[in-house]
Amino acid sequence: MRKGGVMTGIGTSMVAATCLAAVLLLCTATLRAGQSVSPEEKSAGAGYEVLKRGVVERFGSAKPREWGETVTGVKTRLNSREKVIALTLDACGSRSGMGFDAELLAFLEREKIPATLFINARWIGPNQESFSRLAANPLFEIANHGLGHKPASVTGKSVYGISGTKDPAELVDEVELNARKIEALTGRRPRFYRSGTAYYDEVAVQVAQALGHQVAGFSILGDAGATYTREEVKKALLTSTPGSIIIAHMNHPQGGTAPGIMDAVPELRKLGFRFVRLSDLPLK
Repeated sequence: MRKGGVMTGIGTSMVAATCLAAVLLLCTATLRAGQSVSPEEKSAGAGYEVLKRGVVERFGSAKPREWGETVTGVKTRLNSREKVIALTLDACGSRSGMGFDAELLAFLEREKIPATLFINARWIGPNQESFSRLAANPLFEIANHGLGHKPASVTGKSVYGISGTKDPAELVDEVELNARKIEALTGRRPRFYRSGTAYYDEVAVQVAQALGHQVAGFSILGDAGATYTREEVKKALLTSTPGSIIIAHMNHPQGGTAPGIMDAVPELRKLGFRFVRLSDLPLK
């Protein structure tokens, strides 16, 4: 109660208790929110939530009709008739795929072969030193392979037993948070995105485009998820034609990818092919 402009003891206690309850409520809400937010999302800032809401409002009611590696909007070739090839290497960051194929990358550096490296956020942590060195080398460009290596879906569609992003909001996290992570580490925002498994629905492709990415597929399956033998990798690469985009992997050094590529490159060069990064030419 207030008497002559002075709060009585009872009134003071009631206000204090009310204030304390409000503070505890706020702290509890903050902790609960923090438990479900990734470190990348925490560092993204308030502007990120505005962007995310805008994308969800734009694509939230869209119903996809396509599902696969070559849905509408995915670029699978270089738009050139010259004998050019783009070598793209994925670093997926799965439990069994945290490795770094140092021999393969050393070969590319030694032979001055440019490549586009699709990096998943999970792979960066245990390979920070290698990532930083590759990102600083102008021979290579760093591209976006997603935050959690998920197929790109707006409905949670699955492939190879891997669940895709469940809705547009999760897809924004998958694409944008890894883009921001790469930009924070390298100073350059990635231009290209390839989903985990390289599967999409066409609405997911539109979401990635709205976030400023070109979605890069492939025309040559170079190592089938690093399962090909040396001979199979070489054979696959030698089917290249002008404008081919090759997909292979740089996170399984125990596989046949490195020796197969090293066998194929001299023969491709003899055939008159040269290697480029995806950003060197338009895609189609």
